[in-house]
Amino acid sequence: MIVLSANKLTKAYGTDVVLEDASFAVNAGDRVGIIGRNGAGKTTLLNILSGEWESTEGEFFVSQDSTIGYLKQRDNFFRSDTVIKAIDAIYKDIHRVEDELDKVTQAIEECREKGSEPEAELIFRLDSLHNEYERLGGYTYKSEMTGVLTSMAFGPEDYEKKIAELSGGERTRLALAALLLEKPDILLLDEPTNHLDIDTLKWLEQYLAAYKGTVLIVSHDRYFLDKVVNRIFEVEHKHLYSYKGSYSAYAEQKRIRRESELKAYNNQQREIRRQEDMIRIMMEHNTEHLVKRAQSRVKRLAMIDRLEKPEEDNARMKFRFKQDFKSGNDVVMAEDLGKTLYDRLPYRHLFSHVNFDIKRGEKICILGPNGVGKTTLLRMLLGELKPTEGRIKLGTNVAFGYYDQGQQMLHDDLNVLEELRDSYHLYNDTELRSLLGRFLFRGEDVFLNVGSLSGGEKARLTLVKLMMSGANTLILDEPTNHMDIESKEVFEEALQEFEGTAIIVSHDRYFLQKIPTRILELTPDGMVEYLGKYDYYLERKAMEENAAAREKTPSVSASEGLTIKEERALKKAAEAEERRRKREIEGLEAEIENLEEKIAEIEAEMQKPENLSDFSKLAELSKEMTKLREELDSAYAKWEGLQEL
Repeated sequence: MIVLSANKLTKAYGTDVVLEDASFAVNAGDRVGIIGRNGAGKTTLLNILSGEWESTEGEFFVSQDSTIGYLKQRDNFFRSDTVIKAIDAIYKDIHRVEDELDKVTQAIEECREKGSEPEAELIFRLDSLHNEYERLGGYTYKSEMTGVLTSMAFGPEDYEKKIAELSGGERTRLALAALLLEKPDILLLDEPTNHLDIDTLKWLEQYLAAYKGTVLIVSHDRYFLDKVVNRIFEVEHKHLYSYKGSYSAYAEQKRIRRESELKAYNNQQREIRRQEDMIRIMMEHNTEHLVKRAQSRVKRLAMIDRLEKPEEDNARMKFRFKQDFKSGNDVVMAEDLGKTLYDRLPYRHLFSHVNFDIKRGEKICILGPNGVGKTTLLRMLLGELKPTEGRIKLGTNVAFGYYDQGQQMLHDDLNVLEELRDSYHLYNDTELRSLLGRFLFRGEDVFLNVGSLSGGEKARLTLVKLMMSGANTLILDEPTNHMDIESKEVFEEALQEFEGTAIIVSHDRYFLQKIPTRILELTPDGMVEYLGKYDYYLERKAMEENAAAREKTPSVSASEGLTIKEERALKKAAEAEERRRKREIEGLEAEIENLEEKIAEIEAEMQKPENLSDFSKLAELSKEMTKLREELDSAYAKWEGLQEL
């Protein structure tokens, strides 16, 4: 069933066409990844589909009664609201029913206190409100709300935080949590993976994979797209191309399409040249017969539907990192490093007992959950912050170059050319403009105000400055966050060719599979080393989690060193525990079935003609049904908990 379709959508700003003749259809349950260069028109497409913008030409259709939820790169929270208030606002319909339930219940109680029977209308209203409350999820919304907030890294201690106090990343995560809890039929997500740590990314992947609605996602996260989507829309050169499958499938299909288009174009050009040569030869002979044949060929040639030459990627960034001089073999070493923040109460402990030793030429990637102090650690390496415990030792001739994820080192009041000139006085404007051109700042782009640049444009400008720094040790904090896929690939190639050292904080799992020689995981209690890339890190983490689970639940495999008799006893205990769990599950299933039958019986009892006018009886049945529904919710919660063991 088609839930969303577009026919020849076009969006132009004056003579500048951003999107042209985009036509597509999206089926219910589709998960579509929308990709393309920064500025290609991806967000423009979402703004049109959400109804926030109007197209210049064309039209789109949304199936009747379908609701649309849109996660934009900028949220619309009120700064004075708290986290919990912003989320609780989603449940206004549930709160409305709760208020009505309180009023109706109070009215019934007042009738009884006066010794009179409540009116039938009140009883019917009470029953109707209970049904509506259940349909809206009133019995489960609080646990669902706390579950999603926890998955987005908001604990109970964060609930009363003002929106104004949240970082940009926290506001993005809160906006995503709010949208997921609203559960619209069609989800439009613009860069949802920015500012999410790896554990949250995994949770979001699982959530979207099981989402019952339809999802359209603008994303540059290749790993995420491979896990989540079943279709790809690429916005390229103002047009939209549709592909089936994941990102990897798209990449292969696009390669084949490009080769096929180029081959068809070249074949047609060869045929045109052959026909033109034949026409020229015939005309040179200048006989009446051959001239007529030549004229006939000219007419046929004019009627050919000429193919356009496939556009080449000439606008690809070109750069490489160069170091002015080499560092010593030892680059940076940390000994029992720790950091606690004393700038606010209560004091906040980030990490302690961190040890590592980084050598020249290594590409080190640092992982860890949001809030553990990864950016703080990088700033300590740069000397901007001092450790609370331990020490950092730098090797000889170490020259740092820093990429900060917030791009706070850029000056919003300067234009692009001035930003570069301000840091590198020895270059003239012609040389600077030539360098900027390699990073796609061409023509009048160099006079754009830095404060008006997009995240991707600021990322490119920061890379220009980093390339020109000549640093031999790069400190990179989430460098791929605002890059489009093509920019990421160019950046990855430059980093792989760089002969110096790189210390990188990143949650980009595709990047983590290509770049690191080692992965270091920062935890509150220290640093854990993994000698490989991301797949190896996942494998090791899974082994560690399995080992921890075995220790928690003793089994034969965890009983090394025990006698055969003790091993048998452990095995029997584990088997007995599993039998007990299964019996408890079966018991709960029987209880759930019994409760559902009782609820059905009460509902049938309430509909009997003899009870419809018996107000006391209806109130009693309604009260009993509320109690049974609460018991049913509790039984379901216990059943789900046992399933997860």
